[in-house]
Amino acid sequence: MSVQQGYPSATIPGYVNETPGIQIGTQMRPDASEEEMTFARQLGVQWVMTGLSRDEDHSLESYIALKKRFEDHGLRIYRLHHHGCHNMEEVTLGLPGREEKIATYLQYIRNLGAAGIHYSTYAHMANGIWSTGREKVRGGAEGRAFHLEDAQEGWWIDKRWFMPLTHGRRYSEQELWDHYAYFMERVVPVAEDAGVYIGIHPDDPPVYDLGGVPRCLFGSFEGYRRALEMADSPHIGMCLCVGCWLEGGPAMGKDAVETIRYFGSRKRLFKVHFRNVTAPMPEGFVETFLDDGYGDMVAIMYALREVGFDGAVISDHLQSMAGGRFAAEGYAIGYMRGLLQAANRAFEQGQ
Repeated sequence: MSVQQGYPSATIPGYVNETPGIQIGTQMRPDASEEEMTFARQLGVQWVMTGLSRDEDHSLESYIALKKRFEDHGLRIYRLHHHGCHNMEEVTLGLPGREEKIATYLQYIRNLGAAGIHYSTYAHMANGIWSTGREKVRGGAEGRAFHLEDAQEGWWIDKRWFMPLTHGRRYSEQELWDHYAYFMERVVPVAEDAGVYIGIHPDDPPVYDLGGVPRCLFGSFEGYRRALEMADSPHIGMCLCVGCWLEGGPAMGKDAVETIRYFGSRKRLFKVHFRNVTAPMPEGFVETFLDDGYGDMVAIMYALREVGFDGAVISDHLQSMAGGRFAAEGYAIGYMRGLLQAANRAFEQGQ
C-alpha cells in the first residue's frame, strides 16, 4: 500500500488539525456535563458533533457561544446540527412550506460559516428513518433492528409517517430528482459563499421504496454519483454512514470500500459514521458491535487511509450495554483508534 500523494492538508478548509489525517469525533449534547467532556478528552477525541433542537436557539450568537463552550474544554465543533433542517419532507417532495424551509436552511448555513463552523450533515429523506424495534446482539446487548416485511412507520424527532402511503400517494423518481435539483440550485451558491461543506447522509434504510417514496437519490452508489454531479460543487459531498451502506448490501451497487475509493479520491467524502450491522437487506439487520457484524471494518478503515481521508470518523447508533453509554462509546472509540493506529502504521511502513 502507498498513501496518495498530493492530498490537501484538510479535506474541508477551516478544519486543519495539528495531526492531519483521519480524526476521531464523538456525538455530544450541547449541554454536555464536565464529566462527559472529560471522558471525551480521555478517549482522545478531537471533534464534537452536536446540535440544537429548538428553532429559537439557532442564531449566530448561539453558535459562537456554543463553539466557545466546547473550546474552553479542549474540544472543537465539527458539525452543529439543526433538527428542523434535516429530513425536510417539504423540500424532498415539493410540499407546501418548501420555500420557508429552504430559507431557514440557507440562514442556518450562513450562520455556521460566520461562526467558523465549516461543515454540516444533511439528510434528504421524505419520511425519515425506519426501524422495527430493538433486538439482542452479542452478550444480550441491544441494537436497532429493521425487517422490510415488518416495516410500518418512519420517524424523525417529533414526526411519524405510516404505511402504506406516508404522503397519500406514490411519488416517482423523477419528481424526487426535480425537487432535489430545485433545492441544490439555491443551496450551492450560499454554501460556497459561506465556506460551508455539506455532507449528505444516506437514506436509512436505503434502496427500497418505503411508504410510496422511492429512495433513489441517496440510497445507492449510482444515486449518489448522479446527485453530486448535479450539484457540481466541491462544497456538496458525502457523509458516509458505513452502517447504512452495509444495510443496503449488494443492492447499493458498490461496496463500502469501493465507495470510499471513488468519492474519497474526488475529495467528496467529508465525514464518516463508523457502524456495523448483522446482515444486509432484504434479509434484515440489527445494528451491532463494530467487530460483530458482517462488514469488514478493518478494510474500511484502511480504505479511508488509502485515499488520504482527512476528516472526522465517529461512532454511531451505539448498542445498549452494561455500563451504559460511557461503556459503549469507550468500546467503539477504542476499537476505532486501534484500527486507525494499525492503518497508519501499515502505510508508514509501506505495507
